[in-house]
Amino acid sequence: MPGKPSNIIKLPRPARDGGVSIEKALRLRRSCRAFTGEPVELAEMSQLLWSAQGVTDSDQRRTAPSAGATYPVHQYLVAGNVDGLDPGVYAYQPETHVLLATESGDLRIDLARASFSQSCVETCAALGVLTADFERTTAEYGKSGVKYVHFEIGHAAQNVLLQAVGLGLGAVVVGAFESYEVARCLALPESQTPLYMIAVGNPR
Repeated sequence: MPGKPSNIIKLPRPARDGGVSIEKALRLRRSCRAFTGEPVELAEMSQLLWSAQGVTDSDQRRTAPSAGATYPVHQYLVAGNVDGLDPGVYAYQPETHVLLATESGDLRIDLARASFSQSCVETCAALGVLTADFERTTAEYGKSGVKYVHFEIGHAAQNVLLQAVGLGLGAVVVGAFESYEVARCLALPESQTPLYMIAVGNPR
């Protein structure tokens, strides 16, 4: 996705080894809908973004498996209260681990309306939005590709939820939303469908 240099935000390098075991993260993972209102750090957002779709080797393979390495999933950060980041919408670029600013302004209230007034969408520090370009996978696998895309979204989202535990952050899946309204708020390309949102913040 092209962008002017001034719209590109370089993210802190993600950690490749943490202090919380996978077993502990699995045990502690719970949905959190109440947040303190304190900001999250840019380094924490960097880690969450990498956990979902980050590149892990020189062959450009990622943290979540993808059928035929078609990688139909796109990841957006809706920042509301992130230290070092203006409120707005940012597209994550896995190959370079940078953010590309796509929309300015705090869209949490608009996205809360699109999510049937769920308060956690408005009060979280940030939202991760996972979208899919189904054609990337269905062109290779036909109708079965739709199923594979949903598999991939689930893999990526669980990575985020477990990584949030490792960072001491609260997170909750937001599945009830009007897809058209979310796409409009984020000014998504027509080829992309929003499938999954995760509200993140410091837990109360």
